[in-house]
Amino acid sequence: MRYSELSEKNYRRICFINWSLTLPMMVLFAWPYYLVATWSGVSAPAAYLGAFVFSLPFMMTVLHGHVTMALGALHRHHYYEWLARYPMSIGFMFHPIMFRTRFRVSLVLSACIFLVISYLSGW
Repeated sequence: MRYSELSEKNYRRICFINWSLTLPMMVLFAWPYYLVATWSGVSAPAAYLGAFVFSLPFMMTVLHGHVTMALGALHRHHYYEWLARYPMSIGFMFHPIMFRTRFRVSLVLSACIFLVISYLSGW
C-alpha cells in the first residue's frame, strides 16, 4: 500500500500538531504586545485581550506554513476542506477567511488601534 499525504490519517496528524503548537505560539507572539501595554499603563484585562488578538495572525501564519510544508501548496486546500467538515470538534473555530492575508493584517492593525484607544482612554 502506498502512503499518501492526502489521507485522513495524515490530516489528523497535522491537526494534532497544529493544536499542540497553538498555546506555545500564542504565548510567544503575545508577550511583546503585553509588555508594551503594561509599560504604557494599560489595564491588565485590556492588555490580555489585545495581546490575544495581536498574537492570532502570527500564530495562524505559522500554522498555515506548517500545513503548506506538510502537504504542499497545491494540496493544502484538501486539508482545509476536510477540517471544515468538523466545525464542532477538530475544526473548531476554523473558517477559510482565517488564512487570508488581509484578515491577518486587519487583526494586527485592530490590536494596535485597540492599544492606542486603551492608552488614551485610560482603560
